Amino acid sequence: MTHEALRVIREEHSTLAAMLQSLMQLVRRGPTADGVDDSARFFDVMRAMLFYIDEFPERNHHPKESDLLFPRVARVAPHAMSTIDQLERDHMQGEARVRDLMHLLMAWELLGEGRKNAFVQEVTRYVDFYLEHMRLEETVILPLAEKHLTDADWHALNAAFATNQNPLSGRIPRDPQFDRLFTHIVRMAPAPVGLGS
Repeated sequence: MTHEALRVIREEHSTLAAMLQSLMQLVRRGPTADGVDDSARFFDVMRAMLFYIDEFPERNHHPKESDLLFPRVARVAPHAMSTIDQLERDHMQGEARVRDLMHLLMAWELLGEGRKNAFVQEVTRYVDFYLEHMRLEETVILPLAEKHLTDADWHALNAAFATNQNPLSGRIPRDPQFDRLFTHIVRMAPAPVGLGS
């Protein structure tokens, strides 16, 4: 049986992985495409993507994992505590790392090419960090949850995760406050996240 909470977590991971891949695609392309300087659009969509990462996963997805999922898995699978501790450290660092990226991006935009490499290096490390974080959750924590959690655990988790309103998912109607962000990213970002070139 597939539980709603697991479906939502995996869907959100998939959406975030697509966002991270699109972010890296934009970074590799840079603000000049086909010999045309498109700096304004480039930095605008990069800021929007980083804002999404800060606003949705860091403030909505991660707290539910930390407060609801991880304690239940720790209770039934104490041998996974070192992995849970690592994932919790990742969650605690995540918001600060995104804010650092925003600062580095603004430095590149406002102070010029001399600041580009610092951003590129840090965003590459961040994407690798985040993909590994999601891999650990999906290969260690979620299988343990599927194997060991009770119906009561699943009832609580399903109810909590069913309310997630991921602005880049069509699963449930988006919160109106995210409509503008959703439209902006999709219109400006390259595939697989958006419709831009």
